[in-house]
Amino acid sequence: MRDTLTGSRIRERRQISGLRQSELAKRVGISPSYLNLIEHNRRRIGGKLLVDIAEALDVEPSLLTQGIEATLISALREAAADAVGQRAEVDGLEELASRFPGWAGVLAQMHQRVVSLERTVETLSDRLTHDPHLAASMHEVLTTAAAIRSTASILADTQDIETEWQDRFHKNLHQDAERLAESSKALVSYLDESDAAKTPRSVPLEEVESFFAARNYSFPELEAGAGVESIALDGLNTATARSVAQEILRWCAEDAVAIPLAELKQILAKGEPDPITLAQRFAVDIPTVLRRLAFVPEEDLTRPAGLALCDASGSVLFLKPLPGFVMPRHGEACPLWPLFTALSRPLVPVRKQIAQLGRSAAEFECHAYAWPHAVTGYDQDPAYRSVMLVRPVGEEGASALTHVGANCRVCPSRDCTSRREPSILSEGF
Repeated sequence: MRDTLTGSRIRERRQISGLRQSELAKRVGISPSYLNLIEHNRRRIGGKLLVDIAEALDVEPSLLTQGIEATLISALREAAADAVGQRAEVDGLEELASRFPGWAGVLAQMHQRVVSLERTVETLSDRLTHDPHLAASMHEVLTTAAAIRSTASILADTQDIETEWQDRFHKNLHQDAERLAESSKALVSYLDESDAAKTPRSVPLEEVESFFAARNYSFPELEAGAGVESIALDGLNTATARSVAQEILRWCAEDAVAIPLAELKQILAKGEPDPITLAQRFAVDIPTVLRRLAFVPEEDLTRPAGLALCDASGSVLFLKPLPGFVMPRHGEACPLWPLFTALSRPLVPVRKQIAQLGRSAAEFECHAYAWPHAVTGYDQDPAYRSVMLVRPVGEEGASALTHVGANCRVCPSRDCTSRREPSILSEGF
């Protein structure tokens, strides 16, 4: 009977890890539909596939095949690791799960609920704070209301306004009132549609990132020397998204010419070279190398690679995710990321070992570099950009870790000197 519930355990572990079905299926080399059958216990699983799924979920295979006791013990260990200011007796977890399975189940369930709620808080906080359309709509409503109030106060407080000016003020008041009504309707419509939509509304940057994710960040057409126009921009519904995607595809094409994939594969097959060494080998700049490594097919890399690109304001222009690598797309990210450190040291390569705090805790090796992206003329300040390559820490492990969070609002760190505001997850806040 235990084996028949393996699929349910896989689904539970996948949801705890925050993975979509399609993401897990891609990692283990099966179709999402087949994984769906497994998770609903309609297909038996074992052997190499079980081991691959367990590895992708970062759990022991026995956790997926054994009964409730093993699952409870693992959940209790996670709860103990996440406890703040408490040290649990982890050596007695087996006894607790076997003697009091009911209470152990309650504790595990409460911890899982806390994890889920905190993840929801992070998502909603980022969306409500940084949704560009929502911010623009609110600004329009407030600006129009202020204009109406200003005009109305003039008409109310001044009795000797000439008739011609009174007519002008009344006309302005009428126009602003109509503008406020339309802005309010548009805002309410946007919120209603967002709540009812099967898929959340996205901004152009998110459309672009979804487009690249759907292509697995791989474009054989560009590798073969074809132009950007050969890439069909399927799924990009706005002119802004298509424009942004074309710009990124252009530098992908330029990077492919500067560092041919065939030569790069030969080098990667012998080991993982340092980005500076690669830059010298191909006589290119460091940003080209960092971007290129992030777009190499995963099967040719010893470690998966993520990428973040930002401008001098810290606004993220492109983000290639990585399991455990969490960075807000729209500002207010943790300033301790090397991506932002590099902006204060242009043209100086930055390399740091990073430990990301929170539910997606993970350790990464980051290479970052800031450079003048555009120079408009003599005696003009250049426009800087910064790029960061993100890879899981290798087998040698990490040393001198720098701890970073997603953003201050949901960061659990208590004694960070870079904190801008208290965390909504802090005790007593």
